[in-house]
Amino acid sequence: MSADKLSLHREIDALYAGHHAWLRGWLSRKLGCAHRAADLAHDTFMRLLARDEPIGADEPRAFLTTVAQRVLSNHWRREQIERAYLDVLAQRPEAYAPSPEERAVVLETLLEIDRLLDGLPLAAKRAFLLAQLDGLTQAEIARELGVSLATVKRHLVKAGTQCFFAMAA
Repeated sequence: MSADKLSLHREIDALYAGHHAWLRGWLSRKLGCAHRAADLAHDTFMRLLARDEPIGADEPRAFLTTVAQRVLSNHWRREQIERAYLDVLAQRPEAYAPSPEERAVVLETLLEIDRLLDGLPLAAKRAFLLAQLDGLTQAEIARELGVSLATVKRHLVKAGTQCFFAMAA
């Protein structure tokens, strides 16, 4: 392990020792669930361990709060996607219900698509999903979104480009 990485790990160890209990309590108040709070506190510190640059936070709790809010936002987005998927499954006849393994694969795929499209404007996301998941033509997407065909093409190029570069990273 390099000296820089060792220094970063020591810095994170100190943050963990001094603020983990506080962070877990803060997350518990936000979530109303001590178990989920413990998981997200863990995820927050795991995110810090994945960093390459030193933290150097003058206000460690403010810094941890910022990182934890991002982790919390990802958690809520994941829950929202999972709820929407389960709602769709509930509308299907029992005979057509996917196996638990298939459900897990589809949910992970949906979460990966969400990650790939993160940061795009909502209209570009919707255009991409209507094309890729619903199989609509560009003209149908334009009608659905109430925009021009040229705008739909721009959205699809933007979303496709973002997916390409996100997958290449």
